[in-house]
Amino acid sequence: MKLGMNRRRWIGAAVVGVVLLAIAGVIALRIGQKSAEAAQKPAAPMQFLQSDLVYPKPEPLARWLPVSGTLEPVNQVVVKAKVSGDVRDVLVREGETVHPGEVVARFDTSDLDARRSVAQGALESARAQLALADKTRGMNTKLLKENFISQNAYDNSQSGYDVALGNVKSAEAQVRLAEIALRDATVTAPLGGSVAKRHVQPGEKVPFDAPLVTIVDLSDLEMQALVPAGDVPELKVGMPVNLAVDGFPARTFTGRIARINPSTEAGTRSILVYIALKNADAALRGGMYANGRIALAASAPVASLPADAVRTEAGQTYVWVIDNGKLAKRVVTIGRRDETAGLVELKTVLPPNLPVLAARFENLKEGASVAVKASLGPSSTQPA
Repeated sequence: MKLGMNRRRWIGAAVVGVVLLAIAGVIALRIGQKSAEAAQKPAAPMQFLQSDLVYPKPEPLARWLPVSGTLEPVNQVVVKAKVSGDVRDVLVREGETVHPGEVVARFDTSDLDARRSVAQGALESARAQLALADKTRGMNTKLLKENFISQNAYDNSQSGYDVALGNVKSAEAQVRLAEIALRDATVTAPLGGSVAKRHVQPGEKVPFDAPLVTIVDLSDLEMQALVPAGDVPELKVGMPVNLAVDGFPARTFTGRIARINPSTEAGTRSILVYIALKNADAALRGGMYANGRIALAASAPVASLPADAVRTEAGQTYVWVIDNGKLAKRVVTIGRRDETAGLVELKTVLPPNLPVLAARFENLKEGASVAVKASLGPSSTQPA
């Protein structure tokens, strides 16, 4: 009895398994058919508006000549000692403002006062000798007329007078030199500006022509820029130069070409161009680094595309185009850029009626079908 029941259970389980296998096969067959139908069905084309497209067309590109260099004050001076001696006072420090004629240092004048006194004493002595020589000459003149003395005796008195007169003039010159030295012991600023360097301290003994202080006038600055000789013919004195200075990221300064060197620098084919820059608010300092550009005449029209249409990947420059309704990647070579107009020169020849994607789209696939719809408003991107 039990054996018969087991056989029936085993046969029932086998029948259920066969049925399940059959159902699974039917389901797999239907899924395969649907996948095949989906594979055979063409993918929907990518859609773009006419305003998403641009076309290569000739445009004049703005040209800029880059320049860079260090700003230096036009007027600066190292005030030097005109006398030798001990420095008594230095009245200015680095960073302070001075005006023309303002006293910046003083020397100890004890020795100079003594020299002037000696010179004045020598002058008084020479004047006394001149007075005596003049008196003697006058007496001899009368005696000569009355033939009481010889001509030789008179000539000797005249010679003595001439020597005494020369001694007076020499003594007067020595007094003037002593007075000049005293005046030079008080050192004044030859120009207005800021003190950049104080070279001495009070109490130091310095020789003649030793540097005392350096004064710079920051109101006028100048930058020396090396420019290729081939670009110099397009430059003119007075042309504006837009400059950006390190430390002033949000500010642009405007200078002008002040001078152009007549010859190239040794060892290069470049020419120095001097760019003048007004610094009325004294915001800039000497030694700051500046870079900028000079606007040159626009180039002749060249084939151009918007800069956003050009992509660079792995060192390769390319554009996406629509060729016969399909997306295609075209490798191109570019030239000059016009940052103001947002254009880039296209050196690779492309058909003027070939649509180029103007913006950067994601998930683009080469060979994908493309449909172009008309823009809602008027568009100027189509070729003329």
